[in-house]
Amino acid sequence: MPEPAAPLATLLVADDDAAVRQSLERALTREGYAVVLAPDGQAALERLQAGGVDLVLSDLKMPGLTGLELLREAKAVAPDVDVILLTAFGTVEEAVRAMKDGATDFLTKPFQRAQLTKVVRQALERRDLIAQNRALQKRLDDLLRQGNMIGTSPAFRRLMTLVQQVADSSATVLIQGESGTGKELVARAIHERSSRRNGPFIAVNCAALPETLLESELFGYEKGAFTGAAGRKEGRFELADGGTLFLDEIADLSAVTQPKILRVLQEGEFERVGGTKTIRADVRVVTATNQDLATLVRDKRFREDLFYRLNVITIQVPSLREKHEDVPVLAQHFLRVYAAKNNRQLDGFSDEALGCLEAYSWPGNVRELENVIERAVVLARGTRVDAGDLPDAVRERSVMLLRSGTSTPVEGAGGASVPDGVFQIRVGTPLSEVEQRLLEETLRLTKGNKTLTAKMLGIDPKTVFRKLKQGEAEDPGPGEAGGERPAAR
Repeated sequence: MPEPAAPLATLLVADDDAAVRQSLERALTREGYAVVLAPDGQAALERLQAGGVDLVLSDLKMPGLTGLELLREAKAVAPDVDVILLTAFGTVEEAVRAMKDGATDFLTKPFQRAQLTKVVRQALERRDLIAQNRALQKRLDDLLRQGNMIGTSPAFRRLMTLVQQVADSSATVLIQGESGTGKELVARAIHERSSRRNGPFIAVNCAALPETLLESELFGYEKGAFTGAAGRKEGRFELADGGTLFLDEIADLSAVTQPKILRVLQEGEFERVGGTKTIRADVRVVTATNQDLATLVRDKRFREDLFYRLNVITIQVPSLREKHEDVPVLAQHFLRVYAAKNNRQLDGFSDEALGCLEAYSWPGNVRELENVIERAVVLARGTRVDAGDLPDAVRERSVMLLRSGTSTPVEGAGGASVPDGVFQIRVGTPLSEVEQRLLEETLRLTKGNKTLTAKMLGIDPKTVFRKLKQGEAEDPGPGEAGGERPAAR
């Protein structure tokens, strides 16, 4: 027989009325919680000090230590444990005072069981959310201490292993990846981990400068070389001497500039525009592009000899779809950055908002995620970012698509790349089967975590257990009547 599921949480109930204690114990135990009882405030405080309590429900009027006094003591002993106050003598003034002192909620007796369970569930969800945000914050702080690049996914770790391997070599590096994946950050990581780290890191976007300016920017110019050249100017190769020169969008180099770059890479020397003196510079060149250089070579749009000179070591930067596990920690990082810039106090993300961020396919990669978080910080109305603060595209696509398994790009609605594992439901499929498929796919996504599955689907955890039992009852085993269950559409 399967082992019974572990309790969802441990609740401490403090009330001087034995009948109320027993009633609360029965109601909360039925919801799957572990319940411990205390006949007064002092006993509750001693039990709280022993640890292992996730939430306190306390009567407001008790002999000795009152509910408000227990609340204040609880916040000193276990600040992470929330307190819900219960009373038959509720007044607005008492409620306001309790909430100011840190109570999570305030219920007036008699209350409905549904009302009680809702308040308890919301309090525990709030506790879980705070814990998740703290865990993300710790991971983020650890990552930031190691450098500027952030991530924990297997794809990210493979990338950083390669960066570490090539950093101390003198070979040119070609960084390839989609727009917005952070190719310049990879180039900086290579520089910072190399023996040239104390030298300059100079970045040039080859697509941002017209051909007439790019050459003078790269190699410098002499006085009078052209109209407006009032004096000598050092180029980027000279400025990067002893360090690293990063040439972004290298595929956009003109046919005139390409052979001059090739000469610098081969000989380590060049002349300023309008000059005759040969200048030598000790520069490590790192380049990047979001285009396929091999295809450009075949199409005679990029020099083959330059391609081979640049392509000594190639680093492929994974898209955000390929390292989806990094979305929460990146989102938390951008939240901190833009909350500070906009003087906002934000605790993190709601479960629904985080679920939307994790389910979205991010065609614009990290740059799109950063822009979405900046927008959400500005629009957030509460102390955390909710799903309503996210753009419609992120919310709508997150509802339509459910990621499970790997993240191989496939074509979805509108031609955008979407995560693999999208399941289709034929029109006319019975609603019960649709619900069961959605439950199964969400369980697969959460690796069998029934509590997280319930949160993502917005249902009570007991509903998950009940529907799973129903599915087992409807799925007869081998040799039983009914045969095999039809394959899911």
